[in-house]
Amino acid sequence: MEVARLRKVSKRYGRREVLTDVDLHLQEGELLALVGANGSGKSTVLKLMVGLSRPTTGTVRRTAQIVSYVPDVFASHDRLSASAYLRHMGRIRGLSARAARQRSGELLDRLALTGGADTPMRKLSKGNAQKVALAQALLEPPQLLVLDEPWSGLDTTAHGTLRALLTETAREGGAVAFTEHSDQVVKSTATRVCEIHQGKLIQRTTTTPHQLTEIELIPGADLDWSHQPDVLEVRHHDAGVTLVLPTGSHDAALLTALNHGWSVVSVRQVKPE
Repeated sequence: MEVARLRKVSKRYGRREVLTDVDLHLQEGELLALVGANGSGKSTVLKLMVGLSRPTTGTVRRTAQIVSYVPDVFASHDRLSASAYLRHMGRIRGLSARAARQRSGELLDRLALTGGADTPMRKLSKGNAQKVALAQALLEPPQLLVLDEPWSGLDTTAHGTLRALLTETAREGGAVAFTEHSDQVVKSTATRVCEIHQGKLIQRTTTTPHQLTEIELIPGADLDWSHQPDVLEVRHHDAGVTLVLPTGSHDAALLTALNHGWSVVSVRQVKPE
């Protein structure tokens, strides 16, 4: 079922035309990535999709009743704590006080909010403010979830959690659209990719998320895996760590581990969640 459609949409700011004759549809269960250079119009497409902006010409149609949006910059200068803000947003969305408290707690636990849920939002780092923004968008299962560079500022562990949350949303019938600069993130998450180039939409071939590889390691020398190339997720456990990387990009990680005295316990391929 179609959740949103832009038909022959153009957007002009003064004399500058940002988008020209854009045709775009989004179906239930899709994970759509919008890619393109800075200033190409990706954010404008997202705002049109959720109704925060109106087209200069053309039409935008949405059938989704529950729409969630995460902007590229989330204003967190607030005296409320993260948990109080999310409970308040949950009540606005129609959740009971108990359901809002339980759901916000679950999401903040999964996203591993640093400093605790009672931290005033104005004291949160950009990455942790982004976690709160993501949590508020998922308080109620959205039928249309739109995110502008949602991975920006997140730590490596939260990268994997966010990918799982978006995949779960699509699996439950929601449609997801997001912008992202990292090819690896797009390849491991999106089921379809569209490019915005000079204001026009270029449809790419429908894809499925790339195969992933998990590498279980026992530590040797001190090494921060969250800053290693291509590492999508780092899971810490009692015995050591498990890394998640795109299949075909994991050889470098294995070499790095061996060069630093780490022991490889297992290497296995997994399907994206």
